[in-house]
Amino acid sequence: MKAIGVSLAEHFGALEDPRVEHLTDHKLLDIITVAICAIICGAETWKDMAMFGQERLEWLRQFIALENGVPSDDTFGRVFARLEPEQFQACFMSWVKAVFTVTKGQVIAVDGKSARHSYDKANGKEAVHLVSAWATDNHLVLGQLAVAEKSNEITAIPELLRLLDVSGCIVTIDAMGCQTAIAQQIITQQADYVLAVKGNQANLQEDMALFFRLAQQNNFQKVTHTYARTVNKDHGRVEVRQCWAVSGEDSLHFLREADRWRGLQTLAMVTCQRQVDGHTTSETRYYITSLPNDAARILHAVRSHWGIENGLHWVLDVVMAEDASRIRKDHAPENMAALKRFALSLLKQEKTLKRGLQGKRLKAAMNPDYLRKVLSV
Repeated sequence: MKAIGVSLAEHFGALEDPRVEHLTDHKLLDIITVAICAIICGAETWKDMAMFGQERLEWLRQFIALENGVPSDDTFGRVFARLEPEQFQACFMSWVKAVFTVTKGQVIAVDGKSARHSYDKANGKEAVHLVSAWATDNHLVLGQLAVAEKSNEITAIPELLRLLDVSGCIVTIDAMGCQTAIAQQIITQQADYVLAVKGNQANLQEDMALFFRLAQQNNFQKVTHTYARTVNKDHGRVEVRQCWAVSGEDSLHFLREADRWRGLQTLAMVTCQRQVDGHTTSETRYYITSLPNDAARILHAVRSHWGIENGLHWVLDVVMAEDASRIRKDHAPENMAALKRFALSLLKQEKTLKRGLQGKRLKAAMNPDYLRKVLSV
């Protein structure tokens, strides 16, 4: 295969083919290459992939042999249903490590999302739920891991983190991941954490709510604290975010189980007030973090974490129709999710076209030279 940027063969070439070798008409790497190109250009189904391959056959043959023509939609479906998702994910992560350097101090947001229509009632299969690690500055999926059936994110998050090099970064996780074992693992991997506190840690939430209520009554005069505030205005919407961060041995010992949280340095309260069309709403959230007492830095990390919803989950649903996908057989939903995250990462890194993801996909579908550029990041 001729190189398209960093050669896909270099990172996907060792992937184990689940098919019987002497019964195959198409090379596994050819199938993967066509699939990635097709999804970049807007494909949502196996039939879309086959149609894309037929329309771009001569162009594709500049890079891959396709000796027996383009795989059929049934071939795409069978291969991705049987392909081992852990191996496929490892290849994707190999590509990420080769192409991108995650800068120290960057926020790595870890969060989960279900592909809602990937369930299979007839066979008792639940919808696939994936935990992703999102580099907020690079706008890049660093890795993903499916949550095992009858399990939850608490077990998947540590497994995903172990696959990543997060040293020097700030790992942010919503309340589900606010677990002492996860905090310890992040510190062991030489990173910092900012963990949301909610009802699943009832004592911690109760203690922090009481602590900040008392601190506010005294205008934070008796505690070591910092404060930060941001104001954002856009199309009639005004958002005011405030963060109070408190540190010090006496403050931490206000928590009944502070010693269980390895690396814990700072407690934070973040409020968000929104004004839209004359209506005002507000919410208060609590966080524990291993970061030093710096309210501005903590508020930035919290805001960056919220960006995973717009930068990744929203795009997967609205632009790439992940929730609407009816792909359900065996490993196919998880592998399709990996393909979409790979395509999304490639599209995000292409900076010359000042358009959204939908515009970039349309341009790639119409202009093979632009598709080559996306593949060459």
